[in-house]
Amino acid sequence: MSDIPVEAAGKPDDVRRALALLNAAGARIGNSLDLETTARELLDVAVPQFCDLASVDLYEDVLAGDEPHAAGPGGDGKLRRVAFASAVSDAPLALSSDESGDANPITVGSTHSYAYHSAGAEALRTARVQHTGGQDGSVPAQFGTVVQSTLSVPMVARERVLGLVQFSRAKGSEPFGERDGALAAELAARAAVCIDNARLYRREHERALILQRSLLPPGNPEAAGLDIACRYLPGNPATEVGGDWFDVLELPGHRTALVVGDVMGRGLRAAVAMGELRTAVRTLALLDLEPAEVLTALDEIARGLGAPSSEGRGRQARTQRTGAEDLAEVYLATCAYAVYDPVTRRCTFANAGHLPPILLEPEDPGGSALLLEVPKGVPLGVGGEPFEQIEVELPDGSLLALYTDGLVESRDHPLDEGLTAFRTALVDAPPLLEDVADRVLNRLNVHHGEDDIALLVARVQGLPADSVGDWRLPSEPRSVSRARELARDQLTDWHLNDLADTTELLVSELVTNALRHGEGEIRLRLLLDRTLVCEVWDAGLVQPRRRRARVTDEGGRGLQLVGLLSAGWGSRRTPQGKTVWFELPLPDGRSKPVDPTEALLSLF
Repeated sequence: MSDIPVEAAGKPDDVRRALALLNAAGARIGNSLDLETTARELLDVAVPQFCDLASVDLYEDVLAGDEPHAAGPGGDGKLRRVAFASAVSDAPLALSSDESGDANPITVGSTHSYAYHSAGAEALRTARVQHTGGQDGSVPAQFGTVVQSTLSVPMVARERVLGLVQFSRAKGSEPFGERDGALAAELAARAAVCIDNARLYRREHERALILQRSLLPPGNPEAAGLDIACRYLPGNPATEVGGDWFDVLELPGHRTALVVGDVMGRGLRAAVAMGELRTAVRTLALLDLEPAEVLTALDEIARGLGAPSSEGRGRQARTQRTGAEDLAEVYLATCAYAVYDPVTRRCTFANAGHLPPILLEPEDPGGSALLLEVPKGVPLGVGGEPFEQIEVELPDGSLLALYTDGLVESRDHPLDEGLTAFRTALVDAPPLLEDVADRVLNRLNVHHGEDDIALLVARVQGLPADSVGDWRLPSEPRSVSRARELARDQLTDWHLNDLADTTELLVSELVTNALRHGEGEIRLRLLLDRTLVCEVWDAGLVQPRRRRARVTDEGGRGLQLVGLLSAGWGSRRTPQGKTVWFELPLPDGRSKPVDPTEALLSLF
């Protein structure tokens, strides 16, 4: 508590009252990082201990989190009334004048400005307390009293004016004296510091929220063999932004990766860490690694994010430290990563300290939704422990839910209760998946706003059998022509004759490469969904590498041709070897596919 200025010195009783008022202000003002709440706390201290009625006006820029005004001629501007208190009535009083010069009641939440020559405007411009012996207008007649003395006190922090406090006393009360002005300035200054802190917090909160939302998938993403509904609910503005995120990633072969994660901690740091980890997950997904391998690589990345590189300490030195010092230098996060294959109807799960997925199978819609027993693992950033994965078959019509702890855990109930309520909400789920997501949020009463909430619900459909062509070919030269014939016949059945020439050429290239550079039996697979995907499997471990052929080379242009004619291509490891694939967009009637002959000639 700062000392009371000399001007405030007076009778011992007055000094004691002033000290008690400042002590109350120190204890009660600034207990939250909310601007409006801090303003109300100031008035709770001032009314009726110091004045009969009071109001707080803040610049709209301050409420938006922007930098406040400097004192001076440019100090005028729009203000919003954020708090009002009165010991004589709950209705607003005409404590200020607008530009017309009329005294009008100003309600909480309304925007207004002070007339240029008014005491309020002068206090904002000069950053000094203005004392008026009365107000031009009187209170409404129903109050039966008139304001006789008003202190217009600017709220100043870091030499910037945030707004204005007006303390008023009605007739019958002792008018404000000189020492009251100094006391009012001290009260306003204490509140101004707290409000400025709340403003800075609000600005950081909004930026973190914008960052977090910008990194989430827009709308409900599409995936082969899955209907997906997603929900993200931030915590209330009084709590810091968390690091919850979800993602849906398309993988080769019409497979889909479902990701839900939660960075431990809150605020802008957590939101930034979430963005970094989400980007890392997307990058690792492009490598088409197994879920356990993705989490292992992500764990290494998380351990490196928080380690200060400027100190020049290597990874070995960091890994040798344990305890609080080690944990303070890393980002910790939980993450569930699942890959669904719509052809086999199997989903592979890996978990890094996250809550288990929930599965409701179609043959038991009235039964109980199950918590999948996925090996939990340690959170990302801890290190030292391997991640495991399990594979689960998901029948068509199954309902799968991934979520963060904010959905099922709060101060009102323990985690087990929340999980039980969640599982119950999924039973007898409505047909529309959007309704399922809304039902879960309503049943679990998620409006407490204690934590961010991410929810991803997927209904399994799988690819129909007539959308899959699958053949096995012997490792011999005649398999190339056989592969072309099978591909053309399948495209004819699918009424995709426009893609036959291109598909035949690319299938021929991939099967030829499998014969030359691969091993064992060759498998050819065509998948039809939103695009056409062709896969060629073999038992070889050497991954194909695209290179630029020289003019004099007789070969080496096969993968260049695949890249020219397809919408995308790549390769991935499998338990038995590798798979090389390419993808073609389906004809839309507006654009023609690339001419294979022209593409081939462009290579020379």
